[in-house]
Amino acid sequence: MNIILVLIDSVNRSALSAYGGTEFATPNLQAFADRAFRFDNHFVCSLPCMPARREIFAGVMNMQWRPWGPLEPFDLRLPKLLEQAGYTTAIVTDHYHYWEESANGYVQSFQGAEFVRGHELDFWKPLLPEAELPQWVRNIEKWRPGYGHRYYSNIAQFGDERDFFPAKVMSASSDWLTAHKQGNPFFLQVESFDVHEPFDVPEPYASMYGDGTARDRFTLWPPYQDAAKQAEFLAQASPEEIAFVRSQYGAKLTMTDRWFGKLLETLDSQELWDDTMIIVTTDHGHDLADRHGFGKQFPHFDSHANIPLLVWHPRFPGIGRAIEGLTSTLDIFGSVLDAAGVTLPSGTHSRSILPMIAEDGDGREALLYGTFGQGLCCTDGEWTLIQPPDRSMPVFAYSTMVPTTIMAPDQPIEHGCFIPGVDMPQWRIPFTADRPGDRRPLDSEPLLYNRKADPGQRNNLFAGAPDEARRMTALMRETLAAAGAPAELFVRLGLVG
Repeated sequence: MNIILVLIDSVNRSALSAYGGTEFATPNLQAFADRAFRFDNHFVCSLPCMPARREIFAGVMNMQWRPWGPLEPFDLRLPKLLEQAGYTTAIVTDHYHYWEESANGYVQSFQGAEFVRGHELDFWKPLLPEAELPQWVRNIEKWRPGYGHRYYSNIAQFGDERDFFPAKVMSASSDWLTAHKQGNPFFLQVESFDVHEPFDVPEPYASMYGDGTARDRFTLWPPYQDAAKQAEFLAQASPEEIAFVRSQYGAKLTMTDRWFGKLLETLDSQELWDDTMIIVTTDHGHDLADRHGFGKQFPHFDSHANIPLLVWHPRFPGIGRAIEGLTSTLDIFGSVLDAAGVTLPSGTHSRSILPMIAEDGDGREALLYGTFGQGLCCTDGEWTLIQPPDRSMPVFAYSTMVPTTIMAPDQPIEHGCFIPGVDMPQWRIPFTADRPGDRRPLDSEPLLYNRKADPGQRNNLFAGAPDEARRMTALMRETLAAAGAPAELFVRLGLVG
């Protein structure tokens, strides 16, 4: 059976009509959802971009050991496992992190790769003179110095929507599907970095949900990695500016959906539905000032942590059926291997979701998700605990390398075997998780929510439901221990005892 994995970055579940969203048009994702199974309790595991992809490629939880970065030499490679099983493998992507120095090892495991250049901070085109920057780029530069300049230098010659990234990614993927190939089954990974910021779209999309010309007054790319700068932006941003940013996010989602439709047309024309499993998901959502914050930073509320997952399987047509069981980004690895008839290797944290659609199998009992060095979240589907870290306690990164995303200058680094099941020696590297001023609202107290009674997660019951607080704390500790987390993490998260 052929397998296609479609990753569309930064998709909010609530923005899709398949999940009840009404604000933005997503007819093609809706059409796919009408064929597929819709997973209602699918969650992130490690955030953001590359930690999530390490879990998809290697099937191991990332956040308890290491931050954003490359694959490890000891990591499994999903495309290589499929190649060994007789698959032709390829990726089409504009996710430029793959060809950055700090995120090596992912695309190299495919037999073929097509890169669509120029998104975000891709080092593609020469920088234009600052005098040539239009006002909307200068508005980005105010809050993200260098970001708008780099991005605009890449896209300054773009014309209509066919020049933009979703069009190129989906068109190139369609071309790959129609090209002559060997008779092997294939695995194609389609990655659209959109709906990722900057929320820059051409007309008619820019004016679909707001005034597209307002980009000359407002920013298309609010700050969020730096909490202090985010707070400064939100303190001065008018409701009109917040609404504009949201409208441009929706515009980019609709444009991406339009070109996803081209991929669906190719599946029709090539008659691939009967012998191809198709997974459509994202790496995380993107908050749009819902709780006075942007992006996908801790605390990880459902608004960006409960993400869409749509699965078409030719032998088990979902026809829009909802599945309630708990699933995680980690489970993409095991599910793809299961569809290919490959036994799940030992030592992974992944499991297949296919029994859930073939046999009404159960989901997980509990899920962990979070960002390395920050707090940790645990859900059993009904209750969610969001546990902050004790920032005075140490945190260490564990890696066979000392990549640029981990290096801690002028601090002693230990060497040994620390990760369970890994015989290759690793470095134990002191890590500074927070930059000065990087404190966010609601990130210093435990938060407990009943997702059934309070789906918006507004009523913190940590003090009001002590029995559930104790139960969920114990569940978090047990689930973290089962994942082989390092001892200091339990201390940092207050999970000792």
